[in-house]
Amino acid sequence: MKSERGLWGSKLGFILAASGSAIGLGNVWRFPYITGENGGAAFVLIYLVFVLLLGLPYMMAEFALGRATQLNPVGAIEKVKPGNKWKYVGLLGIITSIGILSFYGVIAGWTFGYIFKSLFDTGTPASNDFSAFISNPQYEIGLYAIFIIVTAVIVYKGVESGIEKWSKILMPLLLVLFIILIVYANLLPNSSQGIEFYLYPDFSKVGFKTIIAALGQAFFSLSLGLGLMITFGSYIPKSTNIFTSALYIVLFDAIVALFAGLIIFPALFALGENPASGPSLVFIVLPKLFSQMPAGNFVGAAFFILLSIAALTSTISLLEVPVSYLVDEKNVSRKKIVWYVAFFVFIVGLPSALSQGTVKFFTNFGWLPSSLTSADFLSQMSFFFGDFLLTFGALLLCIFIGWIWGAKNAGAEIMISGDNFSKFKGTWIFLIKYLLPVIVLVILVSIFKVTGIS
Repeated sequence: MKSERGLWGSKLGFILAASGSAIGLGNVWRFPYITGENGGAAFVLIYLVFVLLLGLPYMMAEFALGRATQLNPVGAIEKVKPGNKWKYVGLLGIITSIGILSFYGVIAGWTFGYIFKSLFDTGTPASNDFSAFISNPQYEIGLYAIFIIVTAVIVYKGVESGIEKWSKILMPLLLVLFIILIVYANLLPNSSQGIEFYLYPDFSKVGFKTIIAALGQAFFSLSLGLGLMITFGSYIPKSTNIFTSALYIVLFDAIVALFAGLIIFPALFALGENPASGPSLVFIVLPKLFSQMPAGNFVGAAFFILLSIAALTSTISLLEVPVSYLVDEKNVSRKKIVWYVAFFVFIVGLPSALSQGTVKFFTNFGWLPSSLTSADFLSQMSFFFGDFLLTFGALLLCIFIGWIWGAKNAGAEIMISGDNFSKFKGTWIFLIKYLLPVIVLVILVSIFKVTGIS
């Protein structure tokens, strides 16, 4: 069974894989438009503070539970607290991973399709182009299927030969594409206005909404609350320093989000577009921008390749959570169960794929109130799984690690191969036991007013 589970082959491989799971559409799609809606640089600064003060300690807690038990979220909780109903918190994380992957894969398919749309479409894109694109069932289902299949192929290969190997390829490629696009965007005329908006804070624009938005973005962009980092932590050797590894991952995640802004805001200001364009920024506003740039087709295609890679590194980790659970708890072969889980996720996601104008029932699903989210099935899934259940699960996991397993036990696990953690241990225990549960509860309450995809 140990060989079936696997371990990370190197610290670098683990850091890149975990960074890949954190880096996704939340960094490249959501972060720029949330920044634009919340005043730019002041939001960015608050976000970075929250990433280090809250995201880092929570990530370390999940890693500690995973490595201490060498099991998936359900098995990990059951091992430290046998015969207790807390194991259902782990099961909630697995269900949430499947729910998020089902609609996230649909959006990931859009990013892949827009690579070719950028290359071969002529003329100036308009909002109805995007509406027509996502309401075409052949495009929607076909692109969604491709993304799920590619994800499954990588997870099928296992921890070291699949997830780690491809993370070592995809993450450096992601950074190279970022650097190329940053240089290009900042050479455009008037791009300096975008840099000023993005990097020079104006705290007069900061209100309660800005703080809550930064708090939510910092937490959700790191893929916390699913038990995903418990799963990845279960593959960490005892010789790996959890503290420094988590610090690298958090910094890498934040840097990628910052890089996305260094592309998007200079380009927006260079061509006179509104930085607060909302969720349509990537699929409507940016293609319009690219069409006006020199060699814009190729720039657009490069951007959507970048976005597709970011999405893929997240879908890989989302699929790994239920697969790891079944390998551990049901004693099944990874190579068999990957395809069953991927097919199940695909079926669950079909209503989301058909909810953008193709099937009226799913387009006007309306299960959740319109005051919370849009009526289409994908938006309803995004709110319920990507916002509510993710946060609720994070709150329960935080309480379990801090109080049921015990912050001192978690801290002792982090101390293994982590002597440099000793000076922060007392502060970390306070954060996990007292401050973080309160903060996550605040996010949970506020989330009924602030919605979006992480």
